[in-house]
Amino acid sequence: MTTPITIQFNDAIDTISEQDWQTLSHSNNPFVDYHFFKALETSQSVSINQGWQAHHLVAKSQEQPVAVMPMYLKSHSWGEYVFDWDWADAFERYDLDYYPKLVSTIPFTPVESNKVLSSTLQVSDLFSTLIEYCEQQHINSWHILFTEQIKTPLPEDVYQRNTVQFHWFNRGYQDINDFFATFTSRKRRATRKERLSIAQQGLTIRHLNGHQITEKEIAFFYLTYQITYLKRGHQPHLNIDFFKQIISSMPDNILLIIASDQDEDVACALFFHDDSQLYGRYWGATGYYNNLHFELCYYQGIEFCINHNLSRFNPGTQGEHKIQRGFEPVLTYSYHWIMHPGFKQAIKDFCQQERSHMLTYQAQCRALLPFKKADK
Repeated sequence: MTTPITIQFNDAIDTISEQDWQTLSHSNNPFVDYHFFKALETSQSVSINQGWQAHHLVAKSQEQPVAVMPMYLKSHSWGEYVFDWDWADAFERYDLDYYPKLVSTIPFTPVESNKVLSSTLQVSDLFSTLIEYCEQQHINSWHILFTEQIKTPLPEDVYQRNTVQFHWFNRGYQDINDFFATFTSRKRRATRKERLSIAQQGLTIRHLNGHQITEKEIAFFYLTYQITYLKRGHQPHLNIDFFKQIISSMPDNILLIIASDQDEDVACALFFHDDSQLYGRYWGATGYYNNLHFELCYYQGIEFCINHNLSRFNPGTQGEHKIQRGFEPVLTYSYHWIMHPGFKQAIKDFCQQERSHMLTYQAQCRALLPFKKADK
C-alpha cells in the first residue's frame, strides 16, 4: 500500500527546516541552496511588497518531508525571463484577471535546475496536485520555469515552453588558447585582438573568492550593479543586504572578478560556481573600456572553467554576441498550466509555434558558431 503524501504551502522559508531543505536537495547547484533563498527573503529582495509572496510547497509522508518545491505567488511577471506579458494582456482585454499566478522559479535567476528537491518525487508527479490547489484557491495559472526537460508525455493541458541560451562547454581544453585553436583563423584573430586590447588600455584583473571579498569590494560591486540597471531605466532587483548575506553564507560558491585602471577599480563581474559549472550573473562598470565586458564576463570565465576543470559555463540569459565567442545555443524548458478554459487552446497553440521558432533559431545560431567545420 502506497503511503499517502500530504502537501502544504509555506509563506516563509523560515518555516522550513534548513536541514530538511539541504537533505532533500541532491544538487550542488548554488541557486537551490537554502541560504540563497533565505537571503532573498530576509533581505526583503523578495517579498509580498515586491510582488513575490513566498509559497513554498512541502510534501510529507508520515509527517516527514519528502520534497520541497520553491514557489511564489506573483502579482506581476518581472524577474522570470520566460515572458508571458502577452498572455496577461490578452486576459486584460477580456476584463479577466491573470494574476495572481503560482510560479516555481529561482527569482531573477534564469538557470536550469530541478525545481523539486526530492529523492522520490519528480516535477511531473506534482502536476495534478498543483492543478487541484490552483482550482481550489482560484489561482489562475501555475508555471515551472527553467527546469529539467520532462521526456514523458505531458498531460493535455500542461504546455512546454522553450527559450534559447548560450553556454560554453569544456571539451578537455588545456588552456584558453587550446579552445581558441578550434576557431576559424579569422575568428581566432578577432578574439585575440579583443583580449590584447585589455592590456593595451592598461587594465589589470584580479579574482577573489567569497572568503577574500572585503566590505569595500562589496560596495564597489553594488555600485556597478546599480549602474547597469539604472542605464536601462530600471531599479535593481536585489539590494546590497542580499549580496552581503550570500557572500557570507556561501563563500565557496562565489567568484568576483575586478578590473582596475591604475589601481582604481573600474568594473567587475560576480559569478557563482559549483563543482561542475560556472554561472555568470551580474556585471557593471563605472566607465567605458573597449572589450572589457567580453573579457570579464566571458574570457575570464572560460579560463576559470579550464583551470578548475568545470564542464559548463552559463554566462546568463540572451546575448547573441556570445555566439562568435564560442558559446553554443541550448534549449531551456519550462512548463505551464492555465485554468481558464477559453484560453487553453490559444496558449497551447502559442507554445507549439514558439517551440518551432526556437528550434529554428537554435539551428540558425549554431550555424554562426566560430568553430572550424570539423569542430562543430
